[in-house]
Amino acid sequence: MADSYLREDNPTVTILLLGDSGCGKSTFLSSLKSNHRRLQGQRGDDVPLRDSDQPFLYDIRFSKKSFTLEIFDTASPNQHWSTLRPDVVLLAFDISNRETLDGLRGWRHDIIRYFQHGYGERIPIMVVGLKRDLRVEGEGIIYPQESYRIAQELRCDRYAECSAATGELMAETFEDIARMAGMTLTAAGGQSRGGCVVC
Repeated sequence: MADSYLREDNPTVTILLLGDSGCGKSTFLSSLKSNHRRLQGQRGDDVPLRDSDQPFLYDIRFSKKSFTLEIFDTASPNQHWSTLRPDVVLLAFDISNRETLDGLRGWRHDIIRYFQHGYGERIPIMVVGLKRDLRVEGEGIIYPQESYRIAQELRCDRYAECSAATGELMAETFEDIARMAGMTLTAAGGQSRGGCVVC
């Protein structure tokens, strides 16, 4: 983890990671932590994350800005996620499990229910397809185009997919999360201007 002095002067962006149990959220967060350490020139060994360690902190220097990402997973034992006030929400699903993709609609409804209290009040939302390495040709396969279409229907701002197991597209996904988080610190905010962006 980066030096703690960075957090004293830098703004914090709170991110909430939502998704069905077993869709790969914890593995994703652990891989993010390992990749982030490598980018900072530290050893990138797998970092076991425990729910009691929440929030998971990532010090970011991106696009001439310095800030801290504070990520909460839905399994936090100390706090029910609906009591948080996130700046960004990540909706995760397992690419190899259609039920978790269908579950995004319920999670999106919960975002509206708990976090959007006024007309026009919207939180930037990114859909993240996890376990990309488990996508297998055959009946019931979830192609990226279908996931992207559902992200659009749910009025999400971005869509990305990656594999924590192989590392495929992890750096790109983390960069896009950081970009979206950084945009929340600007006057324009982190929401897209009319549609979902594929990253």
